Order: sequence, then structure tokens, then C-alpha cells
Amino acid sequence: MSNLKSICIFCGSSKGFSPKYEAVSKQLGKQLAEQNIDIIYGAGNVGLMGVVADAALEAGGKVVGIIPDFLKKREVYHENLTELIVTETMHERKWIMEERSDSVIVLPGGFGTLDELFEMLTWKQLQLHEKPIGILNIDGFYDPLLSHIHNMVQEGFVKEVNLDLFVVADSISSLLDKMQQTKATKTGKWQ
Repeated sequence: MSNLKSICIFCGSSKGFSPKYEAVSKQLGKQLAEQNIDIIYGAGNVGLMGVVADAALEAGGKVVGIIPDFLKKREVYHENLTELIVTETMHERKWIMEERSDSVIVLPGGFGTLDELFEMLTWKQLQLHEKPIGILNIDGFYDPLLSHIHNMVQEGFVKEVNLDLFVVADSISSLLDKMQQTKATKTGKWQ
């Protein structure tokens, strides 16, 4: 039985070139729905965002989308979500996404995905939250980034202890297991 109740998903508004990105995103949406874990995400109907949402909804899951008004006006939002929250700014969007979730999973994506990942890592480093952050490293997509993070440690810009702020796995089940262990170890109990 999972203690995870709601996971914020950060991922690309594009599908990328590898078909594995889409396949694993679809599998994640379905699996979370089957485990009764709510998905909190950026409300997009395109790219990996749309794939995760569609798969979860098709499996009977709850999907909450949060989108700034200016993006909603561009008609890139998913119209069939369980709940749609419209914000004024990107900052408000990320704040609500963090507040509505008890953990974070990052899939492949671009600048926006990295912005969201590093904001959540920074907030955790500053002890603004203790939520598990998991990077789903599909086909080694994040290997160069992880290498750079280790380089930042070696060069003295990131403390080695901060490598514990997140977990990485290349499969959904392994990532969810690591996230469960992180939460249990970090706080001693589920809050």
C-alpha cells in the first residue's frame, strides 16, 4: 500500500524523439491511477504532459491541472481534467502545485521542467518542504545533468549532503520504492 497520495509531475510539453519517453509516461499515468495516487501537473494537453494525464484519466485516476491564464488562452490546456486551477502567474502555479502534492516526479523535458525541478530542490534545500523528489531517468536522459550536479559538488558549489535531496531510477517501480523509503527515512513517519 502506497503512502503517496498525490504526486506532482513535471515533464515536457513535447514528446521528445525517443518513443520510450511517451511509453513510460503513459505507463506512469496508468500506474499512478491504479494505485489511487492523484496527479498534480501543469494542465497541458500536449507532449508528455498530455500523455500522462490521458493515461491516468483513462484508468479512472484523478488529475488536477494548474495553469496560468496566459497559457490557458493559448488553448494548450487539457479540457477533461478532474480539476482545473487557473492562476495569474507561473510562480503562483508552482506554489499551488507544490502545496497540492506530497511528492514530485520529474520526467524528460526542457527548460520549464528543469526550472520546476530546481525550484523544488532549492525549496527542499531551504527546508521549505520535505517531499520526496524523484527523477525518472528514462534511457539515461538525465545522465548529463546528474553528471553536472556531481561536478557542482566536486567544484564546491553544492554540498555533498544535498545529493540526498532527490532520488533517481530508470523504472517507475524502483523510483516509487525509493521515494517511499526517502519519506520514511527522512521524517520517521508519513505526515
